[in-house]
Amino acid sequence: TLTSILGWVEKRLLAYHDTFDSVNISTMPNIVSIGISSAKILVEDISNEYRRKRKSEVDVARSRIDTYIRSSLRTAFAQRMEKADSSRRASKNRPNALPGLAILAKDVSELAAHEKKVFSPILKRWHPLAAGVAVATLHACYGNELKQFIAGLAELTPDAVQILRAADKLEQELVQTAVEDSVDSDDGGKAIIREMPPYEAEATIANLVKGWIKSRIDRMKEWVDRNIQQEAWNPRTSQEGLAPSAVEFFRVIDETLDAFFQLPIPMHPALLPDLVAGLDRCLQYYVTKAKSGCGSQNAFLPTMPALTRCTIGSKLGVFKKKEKSLNPQRRSSQVATDADSALGVPQLCLRINTLHRIRLELEVIEKRIITHLRNCDSAREEDFSNSTGKKFELTPGACVEGIQQLSEVLAYKLVFHDLSHVLWDSLYVGDISSSRIEPFLQELEQNLLFISDTVNERVRTRIITDIMRASFDGFLLVLLAGGPYRAFSRQDSQIIEEDFTALKDIFWANGDGLPSDMINRYSSTAREVLPLFRTDTESLIERFRRLTL
Repeated sequence: TLTSILGWVEKRLLAYHDTFDSVNISTMPNIVSIGISSAKILVEDISNEYRRKRKSEVDVARSRIDTYIRSSLRTAFAQRMEKADSSRRASKNRPNALPGLAILAKDVSELAAHEKKVFSPILKRWHPLAAGVAVATLHACYGNELKQFIAGLAELTPDAVQILRAADKLEQELVQTAVEDSVDSDDGGKAIIREMPPYEAEATIANLVKGWIKSRIDRMKEWVDRNIQQEAWNPRTSQEGLAPSAVEFFRVIDETLDAFFQLPIPMHPALLPDLVAGLDRCLQYYVTKAKSGCGSQNAFLPTMPALTRCTIGSKLGVFKKKEKSLNPQRRSSQVATDADSALGVPQLCLRINTLHRIRLELEVIEKRIITHLRNCDSAREEDFSNSTGKKFELTPGACVEGIQQLSEVLAYKLVFHDLSHVLWDSLYVGDISSSRIEPFLQELEQNLLFISDTVNERVRTRIITDIMRASFDGFLLVLLAGGPYRAFSRQDSQIIEEDFTALKDIFWANGDGLPSDMINRYSSTAREVLPLFRTDTESLIERFRRLTL
């Protein structure tokens, strides 16, 4: 009889969401009471009949109620799942339709609220953690579905973000209910909370966003490789001193930032440093590519003539005779002909301007990032005040280094390659008085005017200073390592000093050029060397002998 009664009761209680509604809910406490009484008597009867001593006292009431709650909520969850699936299918072609698991999360939230309000107060009489068991069961049911969904996720999609955010919201509600229900329990609800391993929806979203960032950055690096190869560095196609590839690159960066802040995620500030670091690496990569292949200043320095020695008694004198024409082949000015080369003066000027503009543009991007953050719901005040993760760390240094390298390359290429026909190949070759510095100064001035008109004023001084340094180096090389085509007498010292003064004056430009103290600093070596040309040979030998001792 008791077994029949218990069977009748359990038929109703193992799916009590289907059995009871607002009309008959008042009968539930009586039915539960009958079922629990029957179960208790049966347990005691079986124990006595078989004369078994139970190892531990079983709380029959709590055990039965636990079973009823879990069974009922699993059944209710399965029904809600079917309903969410049919709802998703019905709204498939509608715009902004919610994904199935997001609908299910909303339904489960409503089911948990209904359970807590209607059934938990009744069942709490026999089970103190009735609401906690209910939400733990729902947490596990939804968690199984979510786990399968996450396992199949390959990339960040709007649907995936919606589902993961809905799962995170649901989990917070379920855990909050479990905590509230466990306040008076012996273990503070630890057992129930242990049954609810975190969904880690936020961590999943973060990993997907990091994957999204990585794929974007990888595509940008491929873009840099492709576009830098095609870049002609033609000043005629530049926009406000920026190469076309740099203009396009900044457009891609703006699009990437817009796309990032449009992602429907709750943790923009936390993931922003990953994006900024990636953009920083890409910009550094662009800067490195923009200066690569330009070489270094040493590549343009002429080869030093061999120091020859003669055996004692040789009739050749100090130097061996060279079988070479006294008039080396002269080249015409390279200013115009280099215009089509990627390493001409105009092209190098555009590269320098581009790196300078990139450095300035970084501040604009950083301000734009702060503006995006201010419009972001998840941002807090400290996200604006703290600059960590929102500034470019690598690119500014790369730009400074790149400008320095390109400036030196431009200076030494101009002096030793483009103008070599009027400096290294002809200055003081043969008759000193008829091969003076004037042709070099004329062509140098043309180039200085072009550079002054072309290069941004904030890097102009650096370039002209490097050209001055290269010019002084070139002048000294002509004097000290000019080879067998040049021979100086003491009478030539006046001409050499006048020419060097003229060379300095072109950079001073009557006070409109470089500061005189800077010119003096860079010309100090030449000022020490020039007096040697008015010194007689015996004195030079004596001074050299004393130095070597």
